[in-house]
Amino acid sequence: MEQKLFVGLDVHKRNVSVGLAEDGRTGGVRFLGDVENTPVAMENLMRRLAKRDRVLDFCYEAGPCGYGIYRQLTGAGHECSVVAPSKIAVAPGDRVKTDRRDAQRLAVLHRAGELTPVWVPDSRHEAMRDLIRARLDAVKQLTAARHQLSAFLLRHGRHYTPNRKPWTQIHSRWLGDQSFDEPAQQIVFQDYIQTVWTAAERRDAMVRRIEELIPDWSLGEFVYGLRCFRGLDLVSAATLVANIGDIGRFDSPRQLMSFLGLTPSEYSSRGTIRRGAITKTGNREARRMLIEAAWSYRYPAKVAQHKARFIETQPKCVRDTAWRAQERLCTRYRTLHARGKKSTVVVAAIARELAGFVWALGQEMRPSID
Repeated sequence: MEQKLFVGLDVHKRNVSVGLAEDGRTGGVRFLGDVENTPVAMENLMRRLAKRDRVLDFCYEAGPCGYGIYRQLTGAGHECSVVAPSKIAVAPGDRVKTDRRDAQRLAVLHRAGELTPVWVPDSRHEAMRDLIRARLDAVKQLTAARHQLSAFLLRHGRHYTPNRKPWTQIHSRWLGDQSFDEPAQQIVFQDYIQTVWTAAERRDAMVRRIEELIPDWSLGEFVYGLRCFRGLDLVSAATLVANIGDIGRFDSPRQLMSFLGLTPSEYSSRGTIRRGAITKTGNREARRMLIEAAWSYRYPAKVAQHKARFIETQPKCVRDTAWRAQERLCTRYRTLHARGKKSTVVVAAIARELAGFVWALGQEMRPSID
């Protein structure tokens, strides 16, 4: 009869702490020790633990070290789960935290089935997600560079025309007319300007790369389908899809809403029910894409001319779902706003329902991960 050995790995950059829990609720728990975080060391660990009639079941927390260990272990034929750190139960009175205790606790909780695994992307999807995240980093870098330049100009009394939108061509010409008498200040000004230009070029280059690679992506058709929704363009749709991953793993739209942290929090006891703000759990960038898209539904339902040309190229099921979403959400926004709800509360509700339409489109198109 096969016996299962549950192996908890506390993964760090240089080393991995290994805890073992034998099969059965009363099975022994022990600490094996630390090994280097290298493929060779992990190969030696598997060989050391492998015995006849024994199944190895590994687990470790999702973190900055990625999925390399998962792919190596599953590639060798062993079971492995990458678990969500935020959903690991910790006793309120437990004030001692060490790598040894963490590894043993992971093994025990994994044996008890009390860990929540996360979805692990394949290498192609992970590469696309890295590219999209690099674009988000470029946007943050550009925003920071613009703030630095604006702060420098403000310190020296240089104010752009009020009620004019900055960072346009007119604003660029205004920046080009600025000069400083002190050589040091002129050097600083030119450095800030160059930093803004470089960051903008990096962002635009990332956008072009994303547009070029989407047609070869297994989820590219799903991205194009989401682009038909109001408030979502190609980049925001790709960001949403990359961070959600395989939408087929959600059995209902409510599961997707919960994953995105768009469901209301609740503190209820006995006959009292108290619901608060959205939980904001799950992926932050995917939630932000839906929140930003939800603001566009405050206007009456219609299809912009530039978007209509693209929508015409999509299948009928996609066009119908996108239009149903627009009719429903535009009406819903006005209804909630008429009740006196705050705009931010209304937008959160619209984003939650938009997630439901995203799930519905996923069921229509059945996107798959290679």
